[in-house]
Amino acid sequence: MRNLIVGVTLIGAGILMLGRELKTFAGPQAGGTTQTAGLRVVGPSDRLVLPPPNATPSNENRSQIIGWPAGRTPTALPGFRVTAFATGLSSPRELTTLPNGDVLVAESPRGGNPPSSAASRVLLLRDADGDGKPEVREVLIANLNRPHGMALIGDRLYVGNTDGVLMFPYQSGQTKITARGEKIIELPTGGGHYTRNLAPKPDGSKLYISVGSRSNVSENGEDDNEPRRAAILEMNPDGSGMRVFASGLRNPVGLRFQPGTDTLWTVVNERDRLGDNLVPDIFTSVKEGAFYGWPYTYYGKNVDPRKAGQRPDLVAKAIAPDYALGPHVAPLGLAFYTGTSFPAEYRGGAFVGLHGSWNRSQFNGYKVVFIPFENNRPSGDPQDFLTGFIASAADSTVYGRPVGVTVMRDGSLLVADDGGDAVWRVAKE
Repeated sequence: MRNLIVGVTLIGAGILMLGRELKTFAGPQAGGTTQTAGLRVVGPSDRLVLPPPNATPSNENRSQIIGWPAGRTPTALPGFRVTAFATGLSSPRELTTLPNGDVLVAESPRGGNPPSSAASRVLLLRDADGDGKPEVREVLIANLNRPHGMALIGDRLYVGNTDGVLMFPYQSGQTKITARGEKIIELPTGGGHYTRNLAPKPDGSKLYISVGSRSNVSENGEDDNEPRRAAILEMNPDGSGMRVFASGLRNPVGLRFQPGTDTLWTVVNERDRLGDNLVPDIFTSVKEGAFYGWPYTYYGKNVDPRKAGQRPDLVAKAIAPDYALGPHVAPLGLAFYTGTSFPAEYRGGAFVGLHGSWNRSQFNGYKVVFIPFENNRPSGDPQDFLTGFIASAADSTVYGRPVGVTVMRDGSLLVADDGGDAVWRVAKE
């Protein structure tokens, strides 16, 4: 390992000023993200060494989905087996496992596709005999508006539509809900980032909602007067008492409470057009009342040059997230491993679905990674767990794109693939 003088800022344990001596980190990291010499753009935030803004040009490299060839599946680590749990779906996005073992799948148009281009509904999949093939597949709730998050509190099932949260009566085991959902809160719409994820507090006393920004960095002031965007909201289960729980999070999507704690975690799609290695996407615990910087800063008080000189009060308030997933990986799914069928090292850690990059010269993401935890904190670099989604990086083709993840009652992992229109099951051999 050699020393290198570079002009970067290191956040976390402290600020390292321009021109100070840094250690280099060369070679590929555990998550498969190749590091440029002198940089570290994945892992715990106190170990990051970020490049200056625009160190490389901003690139556009969008993937073309070609679908999975017959008999082909994603690739898991040795000792694990991948099978198709459900196929022929219509843009499956988020997954939720209910206490009775039923799995809910939110089908919703991805990206900028119009609502008519895919179903907007919640499917129920039931594998009662545990053979890895659901014998029940029913439309639980139809005629939704770009649903994403789903949450159960008592005998009420909540669905995060893009324009609000709906509440439905629910009885364990039912396969169809015909009652009209009650919209208990309106949410802002328009622009980008239509997903609204949900996470109930473990005691059922609160419901948390993720709402992404309209824009990249509010270039034209699109988000300046809407505090409910680029934020995580908190409300009572009846929709009352809504408040902003945390802000400055460009597009929080995956949203989960860490088992055995009252700590909320989220994955966040960070901003674009600052170069190949800026800004790393985020995995972080969510602190009440915290401001995480967007759009003025990233990773603490690193000022976005497009916002230089604006809102020094918010720059001073900005705090750093816990963990970097890598630049432009587009994290969308999050699940803590609560099962026992995987080896012991997986217990208590987190799986993250990385949908994949577009603002990068070389693909990044397009896989599911595992993040080990120790003492309730991420303890190392992300580890590749489910790969094989990229068909040809040279041709910018992919078979599918992973989104939501959930743990089944038998301990297997399910992965929604909105490009391959499938849900994959990963089980221990």
